[in-house]
Amino acid sequence: MRRRQLAEFWYYFSVNRGAVLGLVVFALIVATALAAPLLAPHDPTAQDRSVLLIPPFWQEGGRIAFPLGTDAVGRDVLSRLIYGARYSLYVGLFVVIVAVTAGVALGLLAGYLRGWVDTVTMRVMDIILAFPSLLLALVVVAVLGPGLQNAMLAIALVLMPHFVRLTRASVIAEKQREYVTAARVVGAGPLRLMLVTILPNCLGPLIVQATLSFSNAILDAAALGFLGMGAQPPTPEWGTMLAEAREFVLRAWWVVTFPGLSILVTVLAINLVGDGLRDALDPKMKRS
Repeated sequence: MRRRQLAEFWYYFSVNRGAVLGLVVFALIVATALAAPLLAPHDPTAQDRSVLLIPPFWQEGGRIAFPLGTDAVGRDVLSRLIYGARYSLYVGLFVVIVAVTAGVALGLLAGYLRGWVDTVTMRVMDIILAFPSLLLALVVVAVLGPGLQNAMLAIALVLMPHFVRLTRASVIAEKQREYVTAARVVGAGPLRLMLVTILPNCLGPLIVQATLSFSNAILDAAALGFLGMGAQPPTPEWGTMLAEAREFVLRAWWVVTFPGLSILVTVLAINLVGDGLRDALDPKMKRS
């Protein structure tokens, strides 16, 4: 039965060619991040004053030892991009785990218990959603202090309300179904009803939302890094690389273009995978 479900899932996922392409690209990015010590030709933080702002190897003055050129302090751009994939994937994974865990827990309690618990929880979530996400993240980081860890916690706080609202709506809908009533009749307690009976039937939309939140986390982390509130130099994080390269946009296009393209390709690949997951997990989107 499980094999049949996996085969059906892959069929509906693979119908979306963009999703398959996104999955391949994302798998390559993950493989690159895992193999960064083997693939990176140089230390991503090592500075060499003799090779400042060397262009990519195909331009005049470029060197094959630095395929994508160097930055303003002589660090290899390719090596920093490869190691930057690690930071971006780490940010996305950490933020999604924290946001999903906290959001699902609060959404389960609000949807199952209702009453004042539901009212208080949802009003707090409404207040968080009332603020522009990046502005709220900036305020939280300003309070906690600049740094990658604090930036990830701020982004997780910003994304958490989406999981709370989605879980709550799913729990309210599932709570009225016959299988939940049957489980309650045979003696299942509230905790078992929430975690074992109801939650597994709410996972489809949550998986899709988690995938999209992964890309949002990468974008927000890059934005905070660009504003100097995220990862701090000399960390090879893509947003921080963009911030360091702002003054060289006209003189050295490569120090800005390649980090920007890395963010674009990664986020696009994850969003394409999210579209495929939506097609495969949402019965309304399935095509016969």
